[in-house]
Amino acid sequence: MRIVTKLGTSTLTNGTPHIAPPLFIELARQISQLLAGGHEVLLVSSGAIAMGRERLGFRQLPKDIPAKQMLAAVGQPRLMAMYEQIFGHYRLTAAQVLLTGSDLSSRVRYLNARNTLMALVREKIVPVVNENDTVATEEIRLGDNDHLSALVSNLVDADLLIILTDQPGLHTSNPRKNPGADLVREVATREIPGDLWAAAGESETGLGTGGMVTKLEAADLARRSGTACIIASGNERDVLLRVVGGEKPGTYFKPVVSSMESRKRYILSARKAPGLLMVDEGAFRALKRGGSLLAVGLVTVEADFERGDTVRIAKADGTEIARGIVNYSRRDLSRIAGRSSEEIESLLGYHFGDAVVHRNDMVLL
Repeated sequence: MRIVTKLGTSTLTNGTPHIAPPLFIELARQISQLLAGGHEVLLVSSGAIAMGRERLGFRQLPKDIPAKQMLAAVGQPRLMAMYEQIFGHYRLTAAQVLLTGSDLSSRVRYLNARNTLMALVREKIVPVVNENDTVATEEIRLGDNDHLSALVSNLVDADLLIILTDQPGLHTSNPRKNPGADLVREVATREIPGDLWAAAGESETGLGTGGMVTKLEAADLARRSGTACIIASGNERDVLLRVVGGEKPGTYFKPVVSSMESRKRYILSARKAPGLLMVDEGAFRALKRGGSLLAVGLVTVEADFERGDTVRIAKADGTEIARGIVNYSRRDLSRIAGRSSEEIESLLGYHFGDAVVHRNDMVLL
């Protein structure tokens, strides 16, 4: 199972103005057990601004963006140093990955980020993903690490997104103002009911930049991408192990589409697919059997496109048979068309894998 875990500032500080190292230790212990059990784990972690605030002795979180960016610049290396140190006790390696929304809206950068994250999890390295807060202004104002966790889940085709917070989950009303509020155990309807949106409020702790509403938005985005999601308390004992084991100690959001269907929608939704790859009969038969498109099967390459663009794939007679996300630019493909995969690196001086279009990034028509 591939799992994305999102950690908010209120969780990492245990509701105080200070980072709580015991929570990092507990988190690392659970992740080490998950990795030993064959699972893949990625973290989306807040905490850089809180780290900077603590280091510089700021009593209150400043409201102006440059000051927050300053705190993030001071705190981010300290946050990663703590992850590296504590994960090291469990013989794990942490890797820093800084992203912004624009990194994931660009198809080429989207593909590069996906390839990097997938390479890390294959090596049992724990990616620690955070907003690049020193340059991203909108993300700081909106508390977008919740949103980022859903985007990362879609990016790596995660099976499960676990959003840890300082609350047991989503309630029917604000539990801080209404002690009688009920915990919502599951959301399975295609549309999230309006009363649940109304019940989600803004951050009241003053520690993070988002509230329950951003977590609800993230859960909705994740489930529409085919990823199950659960919002749970970071203080629950063995919360990650229990959730992966099948328990639901929080609010569970059932996916509304399968992961593959969501990916097909993404590929087919491209408004413009000017690139055209003409393939031979052997490649056509391989695609029908579920294979990837290799350079050896390319006959001609038409129009202009870049790596990461959606292209059309057609037989020699012009019949379009598939669409997919291409791993090489038109310039590169014109040099390797009809050649074997083993020749790619010698011809280009680099390679992005054997597949011109991988079967997981393709929709047969």
